[in-house]
Amino acid sequence: MTSAPLATYRLQLQPAFPFAAAERAVPYLARLGVSHLHLSPVLEAVPGSTHGYDVTDHRAVRAELGGEEGLRSLSAAARAHGLGLVVDLVPNHMAASPRHNHALRAVLRDGPESPYARWFDVDWAAGDGRILLPVLPGRVGAFLDEMRVADGTLHVAGQEFPLRPGTERLPLTELLDAQWYRLGWWRLARTELNYRRFFTISDLIGVRVEDPEVFAATHGTIVDLVREGVIDGLRIDHPDGLVDPDGYLERLHAATGGCWTVVEKILTGSERLPAGWPVAGTTGYDALRHVDGVFTCRTGADELRDLYRRFAGRAGDRGGDWEATERRAAYEVVTHDLEAETAALTRTASRICAADPCLRDHAPWALRTAVRELLVRVPVYRTYRTGGEEVLTEEAARGAKAAFAVPEEATAVDLVRDLALGRLGDGPDHRAFRARFAQTSSALRAKSVEDRAFYRYTPLLSANEVGGDPGRPAVSPEEFHAYCAHLARDWPASGTVLTTHDTKRSADVRAAIAVLAQCPERWAELLEQVAGIPAPDPHLAWTAWQTAFGFGAADPERLGPALLKSVREAGLQTGWTEPDPAYERAVAEFVAAGPGRIPLRTASEAAFALEPHIRAQSLGAALVQLTMPGVPELYQGTERAYRALVDPDNRAPFTIGPDDEKTAVTRAALALRRRRPELFGTRGGYTPLTAEGPAAGHCLAFLRGDGAVTAVTRLSLRLAESGGWRDTALTLPEGVWTELLDGGRPFFGGGPVLLKDLFTDRPVALLERGERPRD
Repeated sequence: MTSAPLATYRLQLQPAFPFAAAERAVPYLARLGVSHLHLSPVLEAVPGSTHGYDVTDHRAVRAELGGEEGLRSLSAAARAHGLGLVVDLVPNHMAASPRHNHALRAVLRDGPESPYARWFDVDWAAGDGRILLPVLPGRVGAFLDEMRVADGTLHVAGQEFPLRPGTERLPLTELLDAQWYRLGWWRLARTELNYRRFFTISDLIGVRVEDPEVFAATHGTIVDLVREGVIDGLRIDHPDGLVDPDGYLERLHAATGGCWTVVEKILTGSERLPAGWPVAGTTGYDALRHVDGVFTCRTGADELRDLYRRFAGRAGDRGGDWEATERRAAYEVVTHDLEAETAALTRTASRICAADPCLRDHAPWALRTAVRELLVRVPVYRTYRTGGEEVLTEEAARGAKAAFAVPEEATAVDLVRDLALGRLGDGPDHRAFRARFAQTSSALRAKSVEDRAFYRYTPLLSANEVGGDPGRPAVSPEEFHAYCAHLARDWPASGTVLTTHDTKRSADVRAAIAVLAQCPERWAELLEQVAGIPAPDPHLAWTAWQTAFGFGAADPERLGPALLKSVREAGLQTGWTEPDPAYERAVAEFVAAGPGRIPLRTASEAAFALEPHIRAQSLGAALVQLTMPGVPELYQGTERAYRALVDPDNRAPFTIGPDDEKTAVTRAALALRRRRPELFGTRGGYTPLTAEGPAAGHCLAFLRGDGAVTAVTRLSLRLAESGGWRDTALTLPEGVWTELLDGGRPFFGGGPVLLKDLFTDRPVALLERGERPRD
């Protein structure tokens, strides 16, 4: 594997910020101190796409960004400034746009005999030999009068579809029935879709990169650019959607010669990345959870949870209790949003049973029930080649069987579990079931937890982040140190992040919200001050005001869309596919009258008094992430105070802003990483340092290698309330230490240093060991 970056900087490419704009930012980013630029997807995408994950053609670099010439120019400019390029690669899906996706267009024109048919997971039999295209805004009959045929293409509702050769002159009804596809109302996708998609997004069709020919066709351009040295590293988007993540990563590793590669793998709880994967590690959501958690007060979070339950008045499984809310959301998604996926699994299981006399007489409803009941009990995103029994446990099977009244029918659970674990054979249907169960499991986890339960259970919104655990938001210093030791030992070049293009709230927004766990009673007082502004329901009021507090500004243009998305994702009062216009109007009116008008952070002396502690939280998290084991990634703009909400709010084109205190901390940490890479690389090591004294628990400190110490203040409000640092001291290893954040203030010699002296001007410190100056 090639050498790892020292630090990466993520840029969101889009037509408003193409390669040329990124090239103009190179000198600034080189001065900032990162070693690599991390680019969002660069291959051809749907015109106008602001994210690039809707790939349309793997053969070409996106013209709207400047094409391959623009990418090569950016790479050359980066190299001239000592920087490399890391690129986001999307192997799992493409845009399901017949107009723009050349491979899909060929399949729709020529059917299963098309050479591109192998690219996509299509159950032709389930669609009576046709692919359902749920693309019309209403039932097909309502659009017959506007359909027209021209140049071998069917035009309807502003869309274009290729015609099967020889059908152009048929009467319209016959023409529609003669195609390899069936046009339909978009609402049919939930139950009748017969191609694999990304999560529940029918606009993104899954790609079969497990096929060697498909892999070669979809990866050739990127692999060539890696081999030529234009690209130095890769971020792999959503590997859990693939049939065989292990095999895919092995093939990619061989094709690229082992360039630095990280995977967008969400680890749940104590789950570990599969040890055999030929990657440097994850993109860093596991690091985000640990950094955020160690700056969260456990006792205060519990108090805040109890206050939230009384205030919001939600039933346990509708936002009152985390585990119950998570389980209900999983049932809703698996029975509603993913009905087409569970139906596909049921059909495959039925075929397997029909082909084996020993397995017959399991009714389709029993198989479907078993599939659903086991899926909702998968505690992580999915299973892999090994370790499936630890995920699909006997306990999970017993729980699934409780859904059956007749014990003999409950044996369908054992059958489905054995199929998912690969115990009943290795035929085509057996492999297909095993893979699709794992793929559906990951979709279910993402949609039910990240995109539903996170918006229903909201005591402390800073914990409701990708990879987070709202039911257990705090991480002890001991847990944090153990995690860092694991990274340093097993995945020293793994990525770490605090903010990404997918985070629901930027790190600085989360830092402000997390402070509320140190003062739940003060949060209750703030809510009392705004209680006169009526909200559609108490839960929305809590969520909206906490969001506004974290955001820090009364900005209805940015808060409004984020909160509308929040209630739609929650799916209790309104939703994306079943909206309630009256409720949504009430939400908009409330935001305009309340959170969008009143700057809650400065609305009272009690609120304003929290600003120093928000500062401590933000600077502490930033410095820890920049110096802990792993390769830190800065999301565009986060080298300074950066307040952003859920996408698309956080995906605006990059601009260079003014430096601030956070920038100074960032520059110092990145400069140290560049100057002393041996302290932070694969052999750098990690040693926890423990303070001694009455406030020892408020200092988080560690040694990198033998020459860098990070020390930060945690839970600064509770520290102040308990009397401050007093005589609490941190013992430095022997040597001559310089504090890098204060103009090189020296701390000669090792031994105890009073924290009140170390944290004189700011709540964080970064020290470097050097030589004692000569007299």
